[in-house]
Amino acid sequence: MPRIVSVWLPRWPILRFLRNEARQSHSESHNRPKSEPVDPRRPFALADAADTASILAVNRAAEAEGLAPGARLADARARIGFLQVRTHDPEADANALARLAHWSTRYTPSVAPFDAANGADGLFLDITGAAHLLGGEEKLLADLARRLATFGLEARLACAETPGAAWAMARFSRTPSPIVTAGAEAEALAHLPVEALRLDAETALTLRRLGFKRIGALTGQHRAPFAARFEKALLKRLDQALGRAAEPLPLLAPPAVYLARRSLMEPIFNEDAIVEVANTLMGDLASTLERDGAGARALKLSLYRVDGLVEAIDLSLALPTRNPDHVTRLLKLRLHRIAQEVDAGYGFETLTLAVTVAEPMQAAQVEMAAGANTFEETAQLAALLDALRQRLGPRSVRRFEARARHIPERSEAIVAAAAQAAPWPSPRNTRPLLLFPHAEPADVIALLPDGPPQRITWRGRQHMIARAEGPERIAAEWWTMKAQAPTRDYYLVEDKAGRRLWLYREGIPGRETAAPRWFVHGLFA
Repeated sequence: MPRIVSVWLPRWPILRFLRNEARQSHSESHNRPKSEPVDPRRPFALADAADTASILAVNRAAEAEGLAPGARLADARARIGFLQVRTHDPEADANALARLAHWSTRYTPSVAPFDAANGADGLFLDITGAAHLLGGEEKLLADLARRLATFGLEARLACAETPGAAWAMARFSRTPSPIVTAGAEAEALAHLPVEALRLDAETALTLRRLGFKRIGALTGQHRAPFAARFEKALLKRLDQALGRAAEPLPLLAPPAVYLARRSLMEPIFNEDAIVEVANTLMGDLASTLERDGAGARALKLSLYRVDGLVEAIDLSLALPTRNPDHVTRLLKLRLHRIAQEVDAGYGFETLTLAVTVAEPMQAAQVEMAAGANTFEETAQLAALLDALRQRLGPRSVRRFEARARHIPERSEAIVAAAAQAAPWPSPRNTRPLLLFPHAEPADVIALLPDGPPQRITWRGRQHMIARAEGPERIAAEWWTMKAQAPTRDYYLVEDKAGRRLWLYREGIPGRETAAPRWFVHGLFA
């Protein structure tokens, strides 16, 4: 059964603003501050930017003065003359919450930031199958709360079988970090107020007027009257909290099937230490991949810094592998290339390696197989491509791919290099080693209008033709939009200096044109 942790950050907008302001003031310490910083010991509030502005969040000092979210800004100023006010930035809150969610993947890859319906001030963590890595759910919650406190974030946590129950317990339970055992949701939620069901204010107020103040008062009632009186959200939220209806979480990324994790006693900083830990992680994954007959085609190494930031390194492979040495060799090449981009800060304390793309990888007895040479050559080519990609960049290694087209400049395309590619078709006619992307015009003298060239003037130089072969007629591709393009007659010619050119006459004389034009399209070695 699933196990969900709800992380509620009660003063998230306030704490996010103060932390960001402190970071900016530190970076601008040698310059004159742009504005007077907020004093967190005095009443402080965040308000929206509307004409009739209202308070959206307050700090403890403002709360002690009787100020609460929802109050009009004008009334709040009249009540507290020394109130500090700043404009709320919901986009900055959301971006910071997303970064915190990425940091939380140190505990589980399945993390979802709260959306607006859940308050946009916390996280859901699906820790199913992950709690044992930290000694159980209780120790995981304690470790998470401790680390959030080091970031200056006040947090309330709870664990339950459903997101709705975990959300309710984190916000309304009087027990610190409660853990609801499987199947005990109804009992745990019974004493909580109806607001714990994530209802809108109007629905919650109506329920209270009808005498339903606690969730336990709803669970034993017939459903039909509630369905007739209220919107379907009431019963939906109740069923989600009790596990009767599914509530999919909008995770940051699909959970990895193969994941290895290491928490370090001391933070690491240098490249060699990172590569050594990554080699150990890949070794942990290799046995599981081999058991499933699979290999890693793409991996993601996540480096969790002591200060809460996360560095991620993605690796893409030409062929699936489960060889730790091959992966760490590629990682070393990548780290060497992006050394300036990876900032260790105060060091990395946790590393995870996830297989983001896995493909079947069947065993092969290459020593006695008839295609042993082909297998080895493919593996060697894949290793070379992987190394070049990590050293030069993923888009820097490309190859030509044949296309089923008659027009020469459209018969091939540049694509990403692959270890296993379709063989190049044998050409029916001779083709130049160098094909110009755009044919270049030339002046040609021929004895007959439809005869081979005798003299060529190209790029300001004359070429007297000693031998000519052709023509090879290539007509327009009738199935395309350019079916009206003129016919081409290609010639392979050699001048008296031994240079070989590939040129064509555009248009059939007397039928498609009165004065055909000539173009040089390529060169032979």
